Amino acid sequence: MTSEQLANLSIAEQASLTSGGTAWSTAPVRDIARSLNVSDGPHGLRRTAENGSVFAPSVPATCYPPAVTMGSTWDPDLVRGIGAAVAREACALKVDVVLGPGVNIKRSPLCGRNFEYFSEDPHVSGVMGAAVVDGIQSLGVGACLKHFAVNNQETDRMRVSAVVDERTLRELYLPAFEHIVREAKPYAVMSSYNRVNGVYASENPWLLTQVLREEWGFDGLVMSDWGAVNDRVASLAAGLDLQMPPNGTDDQITAAVEGGHLDREAVATAAGRLLKLQERVDRAPHLDQWDVNAHHELAREAARAGAVLLKNNGGLLPIDPSARLKVAVIGEFARTPRYQGQGSSRVVPTRLDTAWEALRQAAGPELDLTFAPGFLLDGADAPALVEEAVVLAADADIVLLFLGLPDAAETEGQDRTHIQLPSQQVEVVHAVAAACSQVAVVLSNGSTVSVSEWQDDAAAVLETWLGGQAGGSAVADLVFGAHSPSGKLTESIPLRLQDVPSYLYFPGQDGHTVHGEGRYVGYRHYDTLDVPVSYPFGHGLSYTTFAYSDLVVEETGANAWTVRATVANTGTRFGEEVVQLYVAFDERHPTRPRHELRGFAKLALAPGSSGQVELSLSGRDLARYSPQLGDWRVDPGAFSVEVGASSRDIRLRAELYTPGDGRAERLTEQSSLGEWLDHPVGGKLLRERLAERPGAVHPDEVDPMSLAAAIQIPLVKFNGPTLGLDMDAIRTLVAAAETEGGATG
Repeated sequence: MTSEQLANLSIAEQASLTSGGTAWSTAPVRDIARSLNVSDGPHGLRRTAENGSVFAPSVPATCYPPAVTMGSTWDPDLVRGIGAAVAREACALKVDVVLGPGVNIKRSPLCGRNFEYFSEDPHVSGVMGAAVVDGIQSLGVGACLKHFAVNNQETDRMRVSAVVDERTLRELYLPAFEHIVREAKPYAVMSSYNRVNGVYASENPWLLTQVLREEWGFDGLVMSDWGAVNDRVASLAAGLDLQMPPNGTDDQITAAVEGGHLDREAVATAAGRLLKLQERVDRAPHLDQWDVNAHHELAREAARAGAVLLKNNGGLLPIDPSARLKVAVIGEFARTPRYQGQGSSRVVPTRLDTAWEALRQAAGPELDLTFAPGFLLDGADAPALVEEAVVLAADADIVLLFLGLPDAAETEGQDRTHIQLPSQQVEVVHAVAAACSQVAVVLSNGSTVSVSEWQDDAAAVLETWLGGQAGGSAVADLVFGAHSPSGKLTESIPLRLQDVPSYLYFPGQDGHTVHGEGRYVGYRHYDTLDVPVSYPFGHGLSYTTFAYSDLVVEETGANAWTVRATVANTGTRFGEEVVQLYVAFDERHPTRPRHELRGFAKLALAPGSSGQVELSLSGRDLARYSPQLGDWRVDPGAFSVEVGASSRDIRLRAELYTPGDGRAERLTEQSSLGEWLDHPVGGKLLRERLAERPGAVHPDEVDPMSLAAAIQIPLVKFNGPTLGLDMDAIRTLVAAAETEGGATG
């Protein structure tokens, strides 16, 4: 049907399908293509009025917690349910494609858009992002995966070139996208603003065609981020199907085809992908409304599940809501919640819960709650407010202190310059703690903040991130113990900004941001070098305790294992535990991160009960990317399976061995002597060749000190009597190594 429709379109009409019709819709063409509506929607819909501008106000929709909070749930089923709920609202608001999720890696805590992303780890980002896509597309609404690729900062975001080596790209910045494309099959992908190694992502054939389509099998539509296209013709030729928003350049496409500068088939292919997208989203049901209350409760559940209890000395939390206690609630965020980030993802909520009102409603008659703002949200000095807070704290048994980042600190379009809380809030912490020893801090922020300068003044710290429209009620649920915290960190909390691996490189200069830290982002850096942190990746406490036992690793095939472990709730409360699976490599001189997350599972357990988790490992989980091979390879050697409660709380460990996958690097004349000798094919050929040459120096017979220097020398440099090789012999060796399978094993 699509080919027949395309045949009925002129080249000008096909070109019009490759550009938007309005700021938030595609262009209709006769009775063949209708206008498709798109909406920002990583954590709720920002549906603007018909034909509205990019900055037009949006209609109310459920504001779910952003990805920073959803990621910390480590609960794909919950997130999948949120995706389906967003899809129901999309159907009611006549939205065909939801622009989300965003799965870019949190390279630096300074990125102003980190609240829209899941993690510093690609496995978490991939699994959680796939769940969102599954949920949205379960109703036939399209999901648009973004921002492809290496969009990890807002500074100079429309021009900056991310300079990244291919191994880092393949092992850190692309795997989340790859997993989602292969497993969840999103209907659309959005290319990012930035350049990747000098080429704009929106006109990068390596990214959009070779990797995305040819390697990963993506069969959907690629659209640009809004205003990301710089060269309309080059973008379409590279594999970009839809420019958004329109800018009146359709004639450039027509002229390029007529002038022989653009293949007519490229235009037809892009237009055909738009028609294919239309066929897919036309299967979505027509709804008039959604259950506003049910969706609000789902947002509340997500906010609870994503909150991370960082610290709880003496079991200060939870507070018994029926106890005869004086509790001082201090901090403007308790009554003026910070619940989402700024920018294109900002949702107009259907309603908004505040923690102050939720606490008052949940408190029993004997619990005496009082409130003081403590500080101003604009960061201005307010000594009278601090004094009021101290007076309140001095008369209280417990202080609930609500702190966080103001709206202006985290927004699309600009990065942060530090990771501290506003100084006025830190002053309140110190002052209140001097008046009351039982202080529980409740944080609201979309990206990591430093806690090292003030957390000693707090007995408990509850990181709620950004809680969405029901976050206030979720806080009351957790503080009063109706639910036990179960969130875990998906980003490390450093002691200080200078400890962040990208500190010397972020955000770059002269139009480039060099990823000099390579693959060593987040815990991959901190754990490999044993750098102290405030709280490690994967950390999160509960109101109960868990014990791990009975690790069993069963080999199920070539480079395939099943990992089982038992977890028991050894405390007195119901709780949920996130069991994390890491693959570890112990190397004297690291050539890869010390360990990397490869699986996780969330168990819900009653007091005294236990459950078993079962996770799988494959060759890809052990593999490293070889730029020379242009593919993944598994090296033979020992490795460990680690099961734990965080990257630094490993409870169970097993030592294993893999024979590898038989693949080896290609050998050339420039390969070193050591690379030749270590190669499974080349080593054998070289030794045989030397054995045939009487009087030739045999490397295996050279003293170790001399050999240590010699093995670094390219084989071509041995053209002469030392090894008895000439150029013909060296070329023969290279050809034989290739022929006998040295490249692919």
